[in-house]
Amino acid sequence: MTFKFPLRFSLLAAVIASAVSVHAVELRVLTHSSYSLPKPLVAQFERDSGIQLKVSKAGDAGEMLNKLILTKASPIADVVFGIDNALASKALAAGVIDTELGAAGQRKSVAPLPAGLVPVDYGYVTLNYDKAWFGKKGLALPKSLASLTDAAYANLLVVQNPATSSPGYAFLLATIGQMGEDAAFDWWAKMRANGLKVAKGWSEAYYTEFSRNGGRYPLVVSYSTSPAAELFYAKDKPSEPPTGSLSVPGGVFRQVEGVALVQGGQERAAALKFIDFLRSPAVQQQMQTVMWMYPAEIGVARDDVMRHAPEPDTFAAPSDKDIAEKGAAWVSRWTKVVLK
Repeated sequence: MTFKFPLRFSLLAAVIASAVSVHAVELRVLTHSSYSLPKPLVAQFERDSGIQLKVSKAGDAGEMLNKLILTKASPIADVVFGIDNALASKALAAGVIDTELGAAGQRKSVAPLPAGLVPVDYGYVTLNYDKAWFGKKGLALPKSLASLTDAAYANLLVVQNPATSSPGYAFLLATIGQMGEDAAFDWWAKMRANGLKVAKGWSEAYYTEFSRNGGRYPLVVSYSTSPAAELFYAKDKPSEPPTGSLSVPGGVFRQVEGVALVQGGQERAAALKFIDFLRSPAVQQQMQTVMWMYPAEIGVARDDVMRHAPEPDTFAAPSDKDIAEKGAAWVSRWTKVVLK
């Protein structure tokens, strides 16, 4: 049955809808390219809060932070998501984060971050391998980073540039944390001689260069959750993922992603509501199978597919102090050793 309302009611409804639209607060959100949440969840937040999200994706997290720094004088966002523990010191030193969010930044979490950054999720940067490629070649998986310098593993690994990629930077930090600075760069020099491939960011490395996706390299720096994602999206629904993750010493970094107020940004009240939204149970539950990270909120249940993404037992990293003081110099040294 169809109901027809008088014209005056239709006009009234249009006026009300227009008024709501006019008074909705627009919140500028800067994120990396991997940010994603279910549309119905976002729409519900916008309806309930009266906030219209304007999301801008700025490439990899490293690129995103560089863009935030370059536009510091005239901020392009009110809130930023995706700065991690590897990039936190750079963001804080550049003064692009409002550190007055200290109390919220210290909120209890599975994986904490410095004051000013509210933890949202965490994951592990690890080596991933193409099971079919290794099975076909009959080549044993590498048991250490040192073994990757052997001739048997020549031209097999693609990594991301740490100057432009957060997982690339995280992997560099893991090697330094495990081996020490000089030994780590000796290893990187040997890897260059052994045919190491460097990509600008994670997407290029994983979707273009990785053999699972038609590339030449059966080893790639990715995440411990990547095999679970491969299984989740597979059209033929296999019982096991076609890829696996390797937790070799010096090849695992625990990455914690956070959200923060942008220094000089606007709409602080709306930004705080958005931060609470990202830490809400619904987001923490659903982001597992859209952003493929573990939830930072204590007590949130794991999605069933995450049983294919066990957390590594160990991981390595330099101290926060060393990352803050030496991170830029390490990237510069890496560039000279690997690219020049």
